[in-house]
Amino acid sequence: MSKRKKVILAYSGGLDTSVAIRWLQEEYNAEVYAVTLDLGQGKDLEGVQQKALSVGAKEAFVFDVREEFIDEYVVPALWAGAVYERRYPLATALSRPLIAKYLVRVAEEQGADIIAHGCTGKGNDQVRIDVSVAALNPDLKVVAPARVWSFSREEEMEYASAHGIPVPVTVENPYSIDQNIWGRSIECGVLEDPWVEPPEEVYEWTRDPRRAPDEPAYLEIGFEEGFPKLLNGQYYSLVNLVEELNKLGGEHGFGRVDHLENRLVGIKSREIYECPAAFLLVEAYRDLENLVTPREVTHFKPVLEGKYSQMVYEGLWYSPLREALDAFMAKVADRVTGTVRIKLFKGSAQVVGRKSEFSLYDLGLATYDKGDMFDHQAAEGFIKLWGLPTRMSAVVNRKRTT
Repeated sequence: MSKRKKVILAYSGGLDTSVAIRWLQEEYNAEVYAVTLDLGQGKDLEGVQQKALSVGAKEAFVFDVREEFIDEYVVPALWAGAVYERRYPLATALSRPLIAKYLVRVAEEQGADIIAHGCTGKGNDQVRIDVSVAALNPDLKVVAPARVWSFSREEEMEYASAHGIPVPVTVENPYSIDQNIWGRSIECGVLEDPWVEPPEEVYEWTRDPRRAPDEPAYLEIGFEEGFPKLLNGQYYSLVNLVEELNKLGGEHGFGRVDHLENRLVGIKSREIYECPAAFLLVEAYRDLENLVTPREVTHFKPVLEGKYSQMVYEGLWYSPLREALDAFMAKVADRVTGTVRIKLFKGSAQVVGRKSEFSLYDLGLATYDKGDMFDHQAAEGFIKLWGLPTRMSAVVNRKRTT
């Protein structure tokens, strides 16, 4: 009898990965080791671990990586203003390289040479995990059962039922959901029709703005060298601060996104996101950054932000370019110290105040009142020099046409 293979499976407890345990056992004669990461998704991970074992996993590992996720993945993305297509703060995309890191670690510890995941053949996550694994250990083989078995959603549920595998998805509740502390994404079911308004049942983190409080709430977020550390004057750990902002933003109906997204594989998909803390922090950080950085940095950085967002979305976290961009973003973040005041009201969040000891805003130069210290006489000479190339071009063109 041939020796059984060892397969390390990224396990979420959902439909795809639960079916994958049994399928890998049958198709590969494999011992399956389930790996689950606590990314702040709010699930009963002890229950997920027990479910993996009950379905047939040889062992089931759970790792609490919330602090690592925030410190080493979310914060760099925050500094980079990483929002894909200006709508998606990359919550799922940021978690995949970290998941790959732990899959590789367990594979090396267990002496396995196969890694598996539940990603489909037309999703982005397959690219993110496959490429990340290759970057960390190119000797490991990656298997994606959902790319092989070609089950429809209904056939997959039938397979689960026939094999006694409990899953949280039913015909009546067909949504595919991924969430972590940085955001929640929902797809499938009626959401696949881009004309249909998302039913209220798909939202869990955010209240219907119509039912949000009738009075606005004001938040003050304090940053120290780029790190968000204070909320309304009180110090929080990064994990707790993000959790609290998710709660406060959600109570006021803020953080919903309905996005028709361009996937890496070339198709468009309709995605629903809930990301209250992510949007609050990105907006607060960007506003404060603008206060403390000179014009040239403010104008140039968005060029790099777009590239950074695209790289994260497309699974290129473990790349030399991303590391190089991080160095630039970290240098800028050194100056981002101060406080931003945000007004939350009925689904909206508006920056209404900002201050910093490193502020480049000078009231004496900006004011039009008696304290005005700007040298208005200097403007005439500045305009002459600034417009000189345009003036010379106009003179030459005029000669050509006469």
